[in-house]
Amino acid sequence: MSTVITVENIGKKYTISHQNREECSSLREAITSSVVSLSKKLVNPFRIILPSVSNRLLPETEDFWALKDVSFEVKQGERVGIIGRNGAGKSTLLKILSRITEPTTGSIRIKGRVASLLEVGTGFHPELTGRENIFLNGAILGMHREEIRRKFDEIVDFAEIEKFLDTPVKRYSSGMYVRLAFAVAAHLEPEILIVDEVLAVGDAQFQKKCLGKMEDVSANDGRTVLFVSHSMESVFKLCNKAILLQNGTRAFYGATESAVTNYLQQDHGGLSKKKWGAEQPGNNLVRLRELYCHDSNYNIRDVFEVSESIGISMEYEVLESGHVLIPAFKIIDGFDTNIFDVHDVTPSRKRNIKEKGIYISTVWIPNNLMAEGIINISAAIVTHKPFHVHVFEKNVLSLHINESISADSARGDFSGHFPGIIRPLLSWDLKKITPESGD
Repeated sequence: MSTVITVENIGKKYTISHQNREECSSLREAITSSVVSLSKKLVNPFRIILPSVSNRLLPETEDFWALKDVSFEVKQGERVGIIGRNGAGKSTLLKILSRITEPTTGSIRIKGRVASLLEVGTGFHPELTGRENIFLNGAILGMHREEIRRKFDEIVDFAEIEKFLDTPVKRYSSGMYVRLAFAVAAHLEPEILIVDEVLAVGDAQFQKKCLGKMEDVSANDGRTVLFVSHSMESVFKLCNKAILLQNGTRAFYGATESAVTNYLQQDHGGLSKKKWGAEQPGNNLVRLRELYCHDSNYNIRDVFEVSESIGISMEYEVLESGHVLIPAFKIIDGFDTNIFDVHDVTPSRKRNIKEKGIYISTVWIPNNLMAEGIINISAAIVTHKPFHVHVFEKNVLSLHINESISADSARGDFSGHFPGIIRPLLSWDLKKITPESGD
């Protein structure tokens, strides 16, 4: 595959002004100062009051590098995710690639026509109708009128705005803006499609529709997609490579799985394992020592297949004998939906008093239960009667559930979006009822 985007050591510098504190005083302080000054003039109208130079400093400036020494290459047909925390430089990078802003240092080379969707309504004229803006955007992309007309019906159907086609877009909701803008950008055959987090404005169903379209234009048409998102599930579904930005620099560029693992480690300081040192969370009865996720062979892992069982182990120390202490976990998906809570209520243990010592409790999530995506794991140790939480650590572990089309799961041979927060492989019964003769 040929290289369509080459980025070499680009940087983007902004100059930030910092006002002296007195310059940013409140309205009340400004009015009070004016009244005092006026009263002094009334008492002695011939007195000249000079401003205090020492207390009124000139604004200071500071150079801020939103991007610094970022380099990478993207080949034709690749779907590249750009991930990182807020302020990492993702949107700045896309604006440079879209030629909206120029880099301060470095250079970029782009081969092919670029369509960008960075902000709601980008490239739309508010006074023109949806119909007119489709032709306007097509012209901006360098399309001939006949090319746009050929794609027109597909764009309208995808955007689902047929009833409002001849309404000025200034009257559109933000969701309608996004639907039309994405439909135009994706259908007018650009060689490179650049999409920012703006898709989050649309509803969940439309977001899935957009992900499917981006995957389709890349896989079937050989077009390149650059996609910024805070949804790691979306990045996993769409992208085969990802760039991780951290404080304006490229922290990682490679396989999506590795990039997301690095990103989650930034947020949690660990991923599938967490070990505490001297500052162990807990109280005078019990303290957490270590948490980790592993497979059936006790190999610690960050990524699991839907068809694999997942072990979650908790190591803790009981400091005082004579208490019923129950380990528990909370399992949450990438959209902060609580999938389930689990407590160790095994009949032989749920009322057992624990003696002093170090314990390891392990719970097994059976295979073919969890759906694909990111899951976060919180850990707790509780007493049920009376209920008391001795320790609770939120979102300590994170891992990714992957689902290969070849895996033996509830998906079968279906390759489209499979909804649901769990993916149980259930048993089915089949009976053939032979109709009686003559029925």
